[in-house]
Amino acid sequence: MAQYSLLGISGSLRKESFNTKLIREAARLFDPAEFVEADLRFPLFDQDLQDAEGIPAPVQRLADQIAAADAVVISGPEYNKSITGVLKNALDWVSRCDGNPWADKPLAIMAATAGRAGGERTQFALRLCMVPYRPHILQGPEVLVGQATDQFDTDGRLTNPINLKALEGLMAALRSEIGR
Repeated sequence: MAQYSLLGISGSLRKESFNTKLIREAARLFDPAEFVEADLRFPLFDQDLQDAEGIPAPVQRLADQIAAADAVVISGPEYNKSITGVLKNALDWVSRCDGNPWADKPLAIMAATAGRAGGERTQFALRLCMVPYRPHILQGPEVLVGQATDQFDTDGRLTNPINLKALEGLMAALRSEIGR
Protein backbone atom coordinates (compact mmCIF):
# COMPACT_ATOMS: atom_id res chain seq x y z
CA MET A 1 0.00 0.00 0.00
CA ALA A 2 1.44 3.36 -1.05
CA GLN A 3 2.09 6.23 1.34
CA TYR A 4 -0.11 9.22 0.48
CA SER A 5 -0.63 12.66 1.94
CA LEU A 6 -4.03 13.53 3.36
CA LEU A 7 -5.15 17.03 4.31
CA GLY A 8 -7.91 17.29 6.90
CA ILE A 9 -10.02 20.43 7.13
CA SER A 10 -12.40 20.88 10.04
CA GLY A 11 -15.06 23.56 9.71
CA SER A 12 -15.04 24.03 13.47
CA LEU A 13 -12.47 25.84 15.60
CA ARG A 14 -13.75 24.46 18.90
CA LYS A 15 -11.06 22.69 20.93
CA GLU A 16 -13.17 19.55 21.42
CA SER A 17 -14.78 19.71 17.97
CA PHE A 18 -16.51 16.53 16.86
CA ASN A 19 -15.57 17.38 13.28
CA THR A 20 -11.90 17.63 14.18
CA LYS A 21 -12.22 14.24 15.88
CA LEU A 22 -13.89 12.92 12.73
CA ILE A 23 -11.10 14.09 10.39
CA ARG A 24 -8.56 12.51 12.76
CA GLU A 25 -10.52 9.26 12.63
CA ALA A 26 -10.57 9.55 8.84
CA ALA A 27 -6.78 9.94 8.83
CA ARG A 28 -6.39 6.91 11.08
CA LEU A 29 -8.50 4.80 8.70
CA PHE A 30 -6.85 6.25 5.57
CA ASP A 31 -3.45 5.13 6.88
CA PRO A 32 -0.72 4.80 5.86
CA ALA A 33 -0.60 8.49 5.13
CA GLU A 34 1.13 11.67 6.03
CA PHE A 35 -1.68 13.62 7.70
CA VAL A 36 -1.79 17.40 7.84
CA GLU A 37 -4.52 19.17 9.77
CA ALA A 38 -5.40 22.59 8.38
CA ASP A 39 -5.67 25.69 10.55
CA LEU A 40 -8.52 27.98 9.50
CA ARG A 41 -7.78 30.83 11.89
CA PHE A 42 -7.73 33.55 9.23
CA PRO A 43 -8.85 37.15 9.19
CA LEU A 44 -12.25 37.67 7.59
CA PHE A 45 -11.95 38.04 3.85
CA ASP A 46 -11.62 41.72 3.00
CA GLN A 47 -10.66 42.97 -0.45
CA ASP A 48 -9.09 46.08 1.11
CA LEU A 49 -6.88 43.87 3.29
CA GLN A 50 -5.84 41.80 0.28
CA ASP A 51 -5.11 44.96 -1.74
CA ALA A 52 -3.04 46.47 1.10
CA GLU A 53 -1.19 43.39 2.35
CA GLY A 54 -1.69 40.60 -0.18
CA ILE A 55 -2.71 37.06 0.68
CA PRO A 56 -2.19 36.38 4.41
CA ALA A 57 0.52 33.78 5.09
CA PRO A 58 -1.91 31.31 6.78
CA VAL A 59 -4.18 31.44 3.72
CA GLN A 60 -1.30 30.79 1.33
CA ARG A 61 -0.19 27.93 3.59
CA LEU A 62 -3.64 26.33 3.26
CA ALA A 63 -3.63 26.77 -0.52
CA ASP A 64 -0.19 25.15 -0.65
CA GLN A 65 -1.36 22.30 1.61
CA ILE A 66 -4.33 21.65 -0.66
CA ALA A 67 -2.09 21.63 -3.73
CA ALA A 68 0.44 19.30 -2.10
CA ALA A 69 -2.07 16.80 -0.71
CA ASP A 70 -2.95 13.64 -2.60
CA ALA A 71 -6.47 13.91 -1.16
CA VAL A 72 -8.51 16.15 1.12
CA VAL A 73 -11.21 15.42 3.65
CA ILE A 74 -13.51 18.17 4.96
CA SER A 75 -15.80 17.77 7.94
CA GLY A 76 -17.98 20.51 9.28
CA PRO A 77 -20.91 21.09 11.58
CA GLU A 78 -24.21 22.48 10.39
CA TYR A 79 -24.77 26.11 11.36
CA ASN A 80 -28.17 27.50 10.48
CA LYS A 81 -28.68 24.82 7.82
CA SER A 82 -25.39 25.50 6.01
CA ILE A 83 -21.61 25.46 6.37
CA THR A 84 -19.85 27.44 9.05
CA GLY A 85 -18.60 30.95 8.45
CA VAL A 86 -15.10 29.73 9.29
CA LEU A 87 -15.17 27.23 6.44
CA LYS A 88 -16.77 29.62 3.94
CA ASN A 89 -14.21 32.29 4.82
CA ALA A 90 -11.37 29.82 4.19
CA LEU A 91 -12.83 28.81 0.83
CA ASP A 92 -13.24 32.46 -0.16
CA TRP A 93 -9.66 33.33 0.80
CA VAL A 94 -8.15 30.31 -0.99
CA SER A 95 -10.06 31.29 -4.13
CA ARG A 96 -8.00 34.49 -4.16
CA CYS A 97 -4.68 32.62 -4.32
CA ASP A 98 -2.93 32.08 -7.65
CA GLY A 99 -3.97 28.92 -9.47
CA ASN A 100 -6.63 26.49 -8.36
CA PRO A 101 -5.26 24.01 -5.83
CA TRP A 102 -8.62 22.21 -5.75
CA ALA A 103 -8.73 21.28 -9.46
CA ASP A 104 -9.33 17.52 -9.82
CA LYS A 105 -8.29 16.95 -6.18
CA PRO A 106 -9.98 13.89 -4.63
CA LEU A 107 -12.24 15.26 -1.89
CA ALA A 108 -14.32 13.52 0.75
CA ILE A 109 -17.00 15.43 2.64
CA MET A 110 -18.50 14.43 5.97
CA ALA A 111 -20.13 15.95 9.02
CA ALA A 112 -20.68 15.47 12.72
CA THR A 113 -23.47 17.37 14.42
CA ALA A 114 -25.24 17.51 17.76
CA GLY A 115 -28.58 16.99 15.98
CA ARG A 116 -29.92 13.72 14.70
CA ALA A 117 -29.62 14.41 10.93
CA GLY A 118 -25.82 14.39 11.03
CA GLY A 119 -25.20 17.36 8.76
CA GLU A 120 -27.05 16.51 5.55
CA ARG A 121 -27.68 20.17 4.79
CA THR A 122 -24.12 21.26 5.49
CA GLN A 123 -22.82 18.60 3.13
CA PHE A 124 -25.23 19.73 0.43
CA ALA A 125 -24.24 23.37 0.93
CA LEU A 126 -20.53 22.49 0.87
CA ARG A 127 -20.95 20.60 -2.39
CA LEU A 128 -22.49 23.74 -3.91
CA CYS A 129 -19.65 25.91 -2.57
CA MET A 130 -17.05 23.59 -4.10
CA VAL A 131 -18.48 23.59 -7.66
CA PRO A 132 -16.38 26.53 -8.96
CA TYR A 133 -13.17 24.91 -7.70
CA ARG A 134 -13.73 21.65 -9.63
CA PRO A 135 -12.43 19.06 -7.16
CA HIS A 136 -13.37 15.42 -7.61
CA ILE A 137 -15.98 15.14 -4.83
CA LEU A 138 -16.78 11.60 -3.80
CA GLN A 139 -20.48 10.84 -3.74
CA GLY A 140 -20.33 8.35 -0.92
CA PRO A 141 -20.63 6.49 1.20
CA GLU A 142 -22.14 9.36 3.19
CA VAL A 143 -20.73 9.95 6.65
CA LEU A 144 -23.38 11.72 8.70
CA VAL A 145 -22.57 11.48 12.40
CA GLY A 146 -25.67 12.65 14.24
CA GLN A 147 -25.90 13.08 18.00
CA ALA A 148 -22.13 13.37 17.97
CA THR A 149 -21.82 13.82 21.74
CA ASP A 150 -22.57 10.09 22.05
CA GLN A 151 -20.52 8.83 19.08
CA PHE A 152 -16.90 9.17 20.22
CA ASP A 153 -15.01 7.55 23.08
CA THR A 154 -12.54 9.39 25.33
CA ASP A 155 -9.74 8.75 22.80
CA GLY A 156 -11.74 10.39 19.99
CA ARG A 157 -12.57 7.12 18.25
CA LEU A 158 -15.95 6.54 16.65
CA THR A 159 -17.96 4.02 18.63
CA ASN A 160 -21.05 3.58 16.45
CA PRO A 161 -20.42 0.65 14.06
CA ILE A 162 -22.66 2.14 11.35
CA ASN A 163 -20.69 5.41 11.31
CA LEU A 164 -17.39 3.56 11.49
CA LYS A 165 -18.29 1.33 8.54
CA ALA A 166 -19.36 4.36 6.48
CA LEU A 167 -16.12 6.20 7.30
CA GLU A 168 -14.03 3.13 6.44
CA GLY A 169 -15.83 2.92 3.09
CA LEU A 170 -15.39 6.62 2.39
CA MET A 171 -11.67 6.49 3.13
CA ALA A 172 -11.23 3.39 0.93
CA ALA A 173 -13.06 5.21 -1.88
CA LEU A 174 -10.93 8.32 -1.37
CA ARG A 175 -7.72 6.30 -1.50
CA SER A 176 -8.86 4.60 -4.72
CA GLU A 177 -9.46 7.99 -6.40
CA ILE A 178 -5.86 9.12 -6.04
CA GLY A 179 -4.13 9.08 -9.40
CA ARG A 180 -7.25 8.47 -11.48
